[in-house]
Amino acid sequence: MHGANSSSLTPRYFILNGIPELEALHTWISLPFRFMYIITVLGNCGLIYLISHEEALHRPMYYFLALLSLTDVSVCTSFVPNMLCIFWFNLKEIDFDACLVQMFFIHMLTGMESGVLMLMALDRYVAICYPLRYSTILTNMVITKVGFATFSRSVLLMIPFTFLIRRLPYCKGNLIHHTYCDHMSVAKLSCGNIKINAIYGLIAAILIGGFDMFCIFMSYTMIIRAVVNLPSSDARHKAFSTCTSHICAIVITYVPAFFNFFTHRFGGRTIPHHVHIFIANLYLLLPPTLNPIVYGVKTKQIREGVIKLFLERNILRMS
Repeated sequence: MHGANSSSLTPRYFILNGIPELEALHTWISLPFRFMYIITVLGNCGLIYLISHEEALHRPMYYFLALLSLTDVSVCTSFVPNMLCIFWFNLKEIDFDACLVQMFFIHMLTGMESGVLMLMALDRYVAICYPLRYSTILTNMVITKVGFATFSRSVLLMIPFTFLIRRLPYCKGNLIHHTYCDHMSVAKLSCGNIKINAIYGLIAAILIGGFDMFCIFMSYTMIIRAVVNLPSSDARHKAFSTCTSHICAIVITYVPAFFNFFTHRFGGRTIPHHVHIFIANLYLLLPPTLNPIVYGVKTKQIREGVIKLFLERNILRMS
């Protein structure tokens, strides 16, 4: 096999083919992805800066938002620059170990993103159901511990992917019809038994996505119960309004994820392969692009913080 060590059937490198059947349009296709990446970096880094410098935003809800923003920037940076190099410069080769590293970080960070959304749902549950104990329950120490636990869960569940990929013999070539190293896209190049890979991938999805969605569902079930029992319509509206940004973030994240999951498993023969690749890229890039916009538009405290920051800078320039 070209680019492989014949004694071990382990390739020295893979070739990421970008979006198959649309190679001639790669330069044009790159434009919206580049724009989305710029928005992602500027928007999320701006949120992190604002939350760290604005004292009014030093609350658990915004700490979790900062963690979500950091995760979003990281997951996009793990694949978009490499994807743009494929589109612009035709740099398609990726070292075998670099491919495994990229695969690990993409899957680990998407798992982390799901976990942070779950923590944000729990935060809204505590804020609405136990408002008087909110600051005593979600202390800085608790936030640090649950954040680290979420990160550790993602790391520990994704490490086996690299070993499952490394153990396989590769004799079906080294061309990956994708823009990044995805676990099953790499595994399908193997001539070995990849049943364990598929089973573990499903288990990891259930332990992360399934568990997180269950916690989110239970949190909002109890939130709705508490809000319905509030005495006035104004109180109910105010309580629900604190959840709208998070609900939008959940929809933005999980709808593309479900669509990507089901099209890969049930639409393989009816949906063209290049559509699968588009969906897989949007699944990773769309939530990080839209999350800072949603929170900036929907959250009054963030809007006020942005205005205050600009006013302070203008005053400093004038003085």
